[in-house]
Amino acid sequence: MVTILIGFEGFVAHTIGRTSEPHTAANAAAPLVGSRALLTVRDGRLHTGQPPPGKRIALTFDDGPDPKWTPRVAAVLREQHVPAAFFVVGSEATRHPDVVRMLARDGHELGNHTFTHAALTTGAGWMRRTQLDLTEAVLVGLTGHFSRLVRPPYSATPDAVTPAQERELVDAAESRYVIALADIDSKDWQRRGIAHTVASATPRNGRGGVVMFHDGGGNRSQTVAALKVLIPRLRARGYEFVSLAQLAGVPEAVMSPPASAAEQRRGELFTWSVRFAFFLVGLLRWLVLGVGLLVTSRVVLLFVLASHHTRLTRHAEQVDVFTPSVSVVVPAYNEEVGIERAVRSLAASDYPHFEILVVDDGSIDRTAEIVTSLGLDRLRLIRQDNAGKASALNTGMRFSDGQVIVMVDGDTVFEADTIRNLVRPLADPVVGAVSGNTKVGNRRGLLGRWQHIEYVTGFNLDRRMYEVLQFTPTVPGAIGAFRREALEDVGGMSGGTLAEDTDVTLAIGRTGRRVMYAEQARAWTEAPSTLGGLWRQRYRWSYGTMQAIWKHRGAVVSRDPRQARIGRRAIPYMLCFQILLPMIAPLIDLLAVYGLIFTDPMPVAAGWLGFNALQLALAAFAFKLDRESLRPLWALPFQQFVYRQMMYLVIIESTISALVGIRAQWRTIERTGDVRVGLETQT
Repeated sequence: MVTILIGFEGFVAHTIGRTSEPHTAANAAAPLVGSRALLTVRDGRLHTGQPPPGKRIALTFDDGPDPKWTPRVAAVLREQHVPAAFFVVGSEATRHPDVVRMLARDGHELGNHTFTHAALTTGAGWMRRTQLDLTEAVLVGLTGHFSRLVRPPYSATPDAVTPAQERELVDAAESRYVIALADIDSKDWQRRGIAHTVASATPRNGRGGVVMFHDGGGNRSQTVAALKVLIPRLRARGYEFVSLAQLAGVPEAVMSPPASAAEQRRGELFTWSVRFAFFLVGLLRWLVLGVGLLVTSRVVLLFVLASHHTRLTRHAEQVDVFTPSVSVVVPAYNEEVGIERAVRSLAASDYPHFEILVVDDGSIDRTAEIVTSLGLDRLRLIRQDNAGKASALNTGMRFSDGQVIVMVDGDTVFEADTIRNLVRPLADPVVGAVSGNTKVGNRRGLLGRWQHIEYVTGFNLDRRMYEVLQFTPTVPGAIGAFRREALEDVGGMSGGTLAEDTDVTLAIGRTGRRVMYAEQARAWTEAPSTLGGLWRQRYRWSYGTMQAIWKHRGAVVSRDPRQARIGRRAIPYMLCFQILLPMIAPLIDLLAVYGLIFTDPMPVAAGWLGFNALQLALAAFAFKLDRESLRPLWALPFQQFVYRQMMYLVIIESTISALVGIRAQWRTIERTGDVRVGLETQT
């Protein structure tokens, strides 16, 4: 529906004729030479139906309503007590309904000038009829009356109509409309001065008729001024100003028959639909501006704060004497593909005091059998009925002894010094948790490269900013270290959300403890290798994030100063950049397509290229900080067409699910075991 409304607004707003100038001049061989301006269809031809005008004049105005010039024209007519006919463009009438109603209240006739100022002598017949029908619907909706008066755009006097044009006008008018051309063209569209307009609008040989002016389509100050001169001058010469109906010698009701109540309601509904389409596109333009400012501000903030974080960590004192006991908890549900490699990498850590606890959460594959067969020191297997990831983590914490709990996904591979680097920031007693550096280990395919770019440019760069501003919202489940005391203070891992990592991180942040980012603590994880797997993973993440935000909404209004960083920084940031912006992004893309189709495509293309250049610069900066090769960035522009759209749709689905109360469960993603560790993946 939104797409239809935006497309309709584009058609309406950007196919309107830009000139009032007639296409053709007088032609002695034209079939209507000598005819008067008001024409009806008879026997397949256009015929003059009006009596001789004598010294009677009907003033007409085209291309309105204009919010500035139409009221000024009407004011002159009101002051001079002169009736007139206004041929309105339907799309403009929907934009300015009050002006149309004002004209009706003043007793002026309203005529049909098509919906988008489209020619009635070219194009498909159904399109010409639609142009008239839409404008008629608008007039019915605004005034309760039909109009039988039609003035074809780009028309002038009858002697300018060619035989081909006459046939098309006959087809458009049928027996329904009166074609209202002009006996006298004021040529105010030429804007050659007031004197020229007055002279052009003055009848020749003392005979009156239909005089054509314009109240829309541009600056009409000369028209307004010319009317102030022309009307008194013609009255002084004995001319009488009448309506088109009077000039044609027919009752007003014939030219403007009343509509039924049902027809008026349909017209009102259509008019409001058109107005809503204009409003929607206008709103989207403001949204684009707002989003552009937000995104630009965020990029600048990331550049500045990530650079600051790098300088701070580069000169920070390395505390290697801090080696508390560590319990590594690995929740595992059907992880037979990668569990052996994950556990062996943990066992190979160079950290002095640690244990590994694999909690098998009711797996129905060979996960437990593989762990048991490893026979590694420091490794324990704990089995429980399937109860979810949070329960598995709590079980591991309950059976562990370490001062620090390191949580690791069952598909994640650690480097030898990862635990040491991960634990190091906990030497500061204010720190309650530490986020590691999650790396995509299966980045050889296009989908893997896209996720690799996202992890480095999005997640890791954000974590640097979060640490500087002290409101890290998530310690990832793939690699995170928690002070046992901090976990116990918040009651351990909660099963109330699907994003237990975000939930517990926000809870720890609300206690006033800090959350740090350990760039050197690298963990290599297997990202989803199929679009279906990626969708399921991100759906769970986004749904769980919304649950966590809702659960911790009290921090926003809390007066506890310890909660300020979460309530005033983390939650608003997450709402803005992780939920609201992705939700409206498809509309912005839709508006970009609108711009390419209906407006000058160059600014749209320049904006898109500028956005991508900004994203590429940010990505190159992030890759440099992470000491990654820049070669995968060739895939970044293509990310805008598939991957980014998919992420937006996931957010939208998650939001709808949250609003209607759909519950989701923890499900593992299909694994391939294709995780490559270290510099060999920097391609």
